[in-house]
Amino acid sequence: MSDAAGPADVAARLTGLVVSDARRMTGALTEVALDGGQSVVVKRGDGPGEVRAEAAGLRWLADAGTVRVPRVYGDDSRWLVTDRVPQGRPTTEAALGFGRELAALHASGAPAFGAPPPGGPVAAYIGLAPMRNEPGTDWPRWYAEHRVLPYLRDALDAGTVTSTEAALIERVCDRLPELAGPAEPPARLHGDLWNGNVLWGADGHVWLIDPAAHGGHRETDLAMLDLFGCPHPDRVLDGYQEAAPLAEGWRERVGLHQLFPLLVHAVLFGRGYAEQALAVARAALAG
Repeated sequence: MSDAAGPADVAARLTGLVVSDARRMTGALTEVALDGGQSVVVKRGDGPGEVRAEAAGLRWLADAGTVRVPRVYGDDSRWLVTDRVPQGRPTTEAALGFGRELAALHASGAPAFGAPPPGGPVAAYIGLAPMRNEPGTDWPRWYAEHRVLPYLRDALDAGTVTSTEAALIERVCDRLPELAGPAEPPARLHGDLWNGNVLWGADGHVWLIDPAAHGGHRETDLAMLDLFGCPHPDRVLDGYQEAAPLAEGWRERVGLHQLFPLLVHAVLFGRGYAEQALAVARAALAG
């Protein structure tokens, strides 16, 4: 279909249902009401890789049968159509359940660190930033090569960090084998688990949207959730630890796992996030 097609046309085509109304939510999102009272969200991506990666990620998370994600009705080179999640309020019960479900999602595993979802592209995205899903077997090496250093180089090229500051983060990467803690199997990650992608549903459960799904270290999802905040964080952690206790020393490793999202944000949004990444790097080297 032509790019000139609107969200209502896309919803009708990809759901096979008649559209009764449409309401713009943001620049990229439109809520479309369908005959029968059902509502979907139509999202326009910036390119085929973005839409394909998100659709594949949602399906991969759903296949685990653990966390709740919106149903994918269909996608094409520009558009993604999913169920709309009615919003509720955060509760301690939902937070506890979410922690357990997130642990189960991680335990469902991935073929390798960096493995993309089935049908998902290697050239994927995290938010607005490109992200490559290149498989690896050794987490410290893979994390440095494919999650930290690409964004550090971009930040250096943009002048967001200096060469001296970049060398500090590179030293952390060199020391990752000794700092990373016990070896863990590849986990099935949401991959962009900040509070904006955590929906507290009207059904009393947590729903996850907008994944940057890939195989990774389970502590990375938890560190990102900690970095950007989440309602009832202690209860989320209680549920997680109850289902799958974290390895000793995990609290000291939170900053290491936050280097990746902090550098992504430094590339997208500037110096403030670079300063946070440098503070994390200094703490890791001092510890």
